[in-house]
Amino acid sequence: QVQLVESGGGLVQAGDSRRLSCAASGRTFSSYVMGWFRQVPGKEREFVAAITRSGGSTSVADSVKGRFTISGDNAKNTVYLQMNSLKPEDTAVYYCAATSRSWLSRTVAGYDYWGQGTQLTVSS
Repeated sequence: QVQLVESGGGLVQAGDSRRLSCAASGRTFSSYVMGWFRQVPGKEREFVAAITRSGGSTSVADSVKGRFTISGDNAKNTVYLQMNSLKPEDTAVYYCAATSRSWLSRTVAGYDYWGQGTQLTVSS
């Protein structure tokens, strides 16, 4: 089992930056790929970014490419999502996810473990 705890959400203004963190505990050796998704009420959970534990490979959704960056700190078992130039449409609950699979996935089904989510609200 892997436990994921997100932090860093909150209320920000358009144009601001924010960094989300996801701390992993438990059998972290099996968390080969970690990702971030987001969801707004009434919509499906949307892929944002993913990273391999080595950090050698990343994948970022086109909708946030150039503004969001994913990175990891293996010593701290933590993954970060740096978000710059935030827009009101970035408002969502952001979820951290992990999987023991070895490839980067952009789908919800591609992940085995999920955090509880952290709310980010971007005001205009």
